[in-house]
Amino acid sequence: MERFFRYTLTFLLSSVAFMQFIQVIWRYILQAPLMGLDEILVYPTLWLYFAGSMNASREDTQIKANVLDVFLKTERSRLVVRIIADVCSLVIALWLTRWAWFYCKYAFRVWKESPTLYVPTFYAECSLFIGLVVMSMYAAYHLIRNLRCLTSHLSECTTDPTVIKGEI
Repeated sequence: MERFFRYTLTFLLSSVAFMQFIQVIWRYILQAPLMGLDEILVYPTLWLYFAGSMNASREDTQIKANVLDVFLKTERSRLVVRIIADVCSLVIALWLTRWAWFYCKYAFRVWKESPTLYVPTFYAECSLFIGLVVMSMYAAYHLIRNLRCLTSHLSECTTDPTVIKGEI
């Protein structure tokens, strides 16, 4: 999985940067409009955004404000707070996934096309649903993992963010 995300994110980021570079050169140096590039740029940009979110969920490296960790003394209490946060994350992710599913069905039914190139926008819009499904699965995985750590008192379980966890 690590290799897949590394290459996918690198490809998407490079393609977005290259298309933006071409757009700037064409528009500001050559003083000519490049019709349709903005429409094409939406696809890798949305997929880059959600692939990055999926990767952060996989690695459990989302931005977190672990303020309580400063005040909690035991590893067990930190793990309980982590489980509460995981439950909240899973509930919110499932709620957003439900709304994304409704939007995905709507986008498929309407089948909008871009105004210049007539490219179906569904393929960019479905990235929202796919990304949230994967993020929900990883949220459930991390919740189950932390519950197992709490109940089994495994020594390899830690809530310390400086400890590198094994690959999923």
